[in-house]
Amino acid sequence: MYPTISEFLKSIGIDLPLPIQTFGFFVAIAFGVAAWLLSLEFSRKQKEGVFQPTVKKSIIGAPAAPTDYIISGIIGFLIGFKILYMALNYSSFVDDPQGTLLSLKGNIIGGIVVAASLIYWRYRDSKANELPKLQVATQVLNAKDHVGNIILLGVVGGLVGAKIFHNLENPQEFLRDPVDALLSFSGLTFYGGLIVASVLIIRYGIKNKLAPLNLVDTAAPALMLCYGIGRIGCQVSGDGDWGIVNLKPKPGWMSFLPDWMWSYKFPHNVNDVGVPIAECYGKWCHELPEPVYPTSFYETVMSVILFLVLWAIRKKIRTPGLLFSIYLIFNGLERFLIESIRVNSLYYIFGMGITQAQIISTLLVITGIVGIWYTRKRAKEVESWKS
Repeated sequence: MYPTISEFLKSIGIDLPLPIQTFGFFVAIAFGVAAWLLSLEFSRKQKEGVFQPTVKKSIIGAPAAPTDYIISGIIGFLIGFKILYMALNYSSFVDDPQGTLLSLKGNIIGGIVVAASLIYWRYRDSKANELPKLQVATQVLNAKDHVGNIILLGVVGGLVGAKIFHNLENPQEFLRDPVDALLSFSGLTFYGGLIVASVLIIRYGIKNKLAPLNLVDTAAPALMLCYGIGRIGCQVSGDGDWGIVNLKPKPGWMSFLPDWMWSYKFPHNVNDVGVPIAECYGKWCHELPEPVYPTSFYETVMSVILFLVLWAIRKKIRTPGLLFSIYLIFNGLERFLIESIRVNSLYYIFGMGITQAQIISTLLVITGIVGIWYTRKRAKEVESWKS
């Protein structure tokens, strides 16, 4: 396992201390891939007339308001406060980047210098753009110009939702240390992030005249692939998203594959849980006492396959909302199945143990089925009305 990018570099003979955790690295890649795929799909759908360019009007030539200087100063102070401290205490920052970023540790001088610089820059920019008479500027926004805002909403909504749902699923962790449970970057639940981010993005789409059903259709393939990329980070870092104990011998049809694809102890996992590893000292010196199913790897494989299916059929589906409904069914079935061999907290309903993810994935499948029925029914009504 490689909890950080530096640990991976060490394994290939490069000693370069970097404050980059492996899971976060793959999440960043996932969002980058999402931005690329969304740009491609938005451009294609605009050419097909699904999305239309929008016109945005703004007032130019006004001097900067006092709040602009206040915001610039606050942002500058926070950046300088942390950056100079991290530069002067780089070793401790590399050792615990999350703790350093979320703590009250910082350098006041750095904060003051950067804050003053940003305020001065804002002043110079305001003076350079002031006009004797205010003017109205018109800007044409193509569909792909919304990608940056959509990704930002996805990041914020994803992290907030993932953290909320994780704490609902693991109330003991929250009660034991509420501050750490809310602020740490560990303990994230995908479905929580998906739900909150979807609400924010759909709201943004409505506000900017991007039809919600067409918008979610556009995002469906990207969501499936990005989930798989994120699971690579879980697998490589060993963040706890593994399966139940697997002591069964590897099947013959898998004989040509590495043993870790069937069962694995996740040595040097980022959570540092399990039993000590012989002749290993320092952080991440534990492995699981018994091998388990590498469920994150399985989810990556399934997600990539399902992405390819969605990507292949996306141009053939013309009914708004239908592709996203198929995505919901794919996502729900994939997650429901993997939960049967995955470690998770159980809820007992009518005496039957079921995980939070299985409850949500069941609802997603039902929603997808209803969505297919509704979108097809609506399409037939539209065709009937046209004829």
